[in-house]
Amino acid sequence: MSSGIQLSHQTLTVSQKNLASERKICNPFVVVCRASVADTQTLPKNSSTLSLKKPLMITKNLPHDIHDERKVISMGKSGRFGGKFVPEILMTCLTQLEAEFNFALHDSQFQEELRTALRDYIGRETPLYFAERLTDYYKDKNGGEGPEIYLKREDLSHLGAHKINNAIAQAMIAKRMGLKSVVAATGAGQHGVAAAAACAKLSLECTVFMGKEDMEKQASNVLSMKLLGAQVKPVEGTFKDASSEAIRNWVGNLETTYYLMGTVVGPHPCPMMVREFQSVIGKETRRQAMEKWGGKPDVLVACVGSGSNALGLFHEFTEDQDVRLIGIEAAGFGLDSGRHSATLSKGEVGVYHGAMSYLLQDEEGQIVAPHSVGVGLEYPGVGPEVSFLKETGRAEFYSATDEEAIDACQRLSRLEGIIPALESSHALAFLEKLCPTLANGTKVVVNVSGRGDKDAATVLELIQT
Repeated sequence: MSSGIQLSHQTLTVSQKNLASERKICNPFVVVCRASVADTQTLPKNSSTLSLKKPLMITKNLPHDIHDERKVISMGKSGRFGGKFVPEILMTCLTQLEAEFNFALHDSQFQEELRTALRDYIGRETPLYFAERLTDYYKDKNGGEGPEIYLKREDLSHLGAHKINNAIAQAMIAKRMGLKSVVAATGAGQHGVAAAAACAKLSLECTVFMGKEDMEKQASNVLSMKLLGAQVKPVEGTFKDASSEAIRNWVGNLETTYYLMGTVVGPHPCPMMVREFQSVIGKETRRQAMEKWGGKPDVLVACVGSGSNALGLFHEFTEDQDVRLIGIEAAGFGLDSGRHSATLSKGEVGVYHGAMSYLLQDEEGQIVAPHSVGVGLEYPGVGPEVSFLKETGRAEFYSATDEEAIDACQRLSRLEGIIPALESSHALAFLEKLCPTLANGTKVVVNVSGRGDKDAATVLELIQT
């Protein structure tokens, strides 16, 4: 298959023949296909989901120049990834959302309100912390030499994770649009808590969909959401199933409800919005690095589920070719076990939840259930921009197993007195392989995207078994 594709329309087009073989999942936002598009007509308003077999028409190679990124993304595409693979009923809504987002970006009043919320409500900026004992640990293993390790402490944000950066900003946009209620989906519960808090602050109704399996694992976050006034609705399955249910709810209430996307997936402009509001992480990191050592980081490391915390750190540095960007996926029980969430390592290109990206899918183009001990990494796809960074080679992607993540969580807890979320622990786990390869004094920044209070019982139980 060629390295690129040019789609002539933002919406997926299908022929009558393809519609006849439509698979019913009753969700007008979910389109799943293995690297395939169709021919002649826009998705009908009442369509649900389809699996298409017609091969892609390859008309143009993917632009590999990273400097083309902003131009490509402004059209809702990151290379061949992204777009709007949605039925007609959602096009007007998404267009309105994009217009409101673009207006907010250039509106001085909105920006001032957001800056105030980031500073006084969320507690930004978060520290760039020198992990001295962790640094010494790896130097001692390597003959006294090794990198200097810094932690971007998103775990110190209000509510204990990076998710609130995006949630408060999008809730502000929902308020400006005159909408009264917000719907969201959550996996580990961090985005659900952030959405609930933002809605409480702005007097918006909030409904959060969450997989029953995740609710059992993250009971403390469920309680927090309810305390904050959100209605938490259980869904059979995990985060991917909760996302589908939340979208279905939104589609049925477009005139009154705002869908608050928590990560960099979905149709344009959703991924771009989340990335923009999370990019404060990287902007702070650049400024803090200059203050601390008078330069840029040499290496940035972040865990990758669908990609919000990784892009939040990486985006500021994508054009700094001397800064390595390293994303760590969840290898679960191993890449060959069939039980992992390593989409970039094992996935193929397809369309899911309204956008083209890398996906975990079987030979029939159906989604394969992901697995990770870090519940927030259990999503069968990644964001379009993350897919683009992989395909252009601008970012490197590796993986860490459940066992490695648990060991890393325990290591940071006992060396630095910081309990990281199991999601963030995947990034920390990769230091075992990364540090021996780096020159003495190399500046490494690891994004600690969330705190691990929610995972403490899980970690202790797994350590004891």
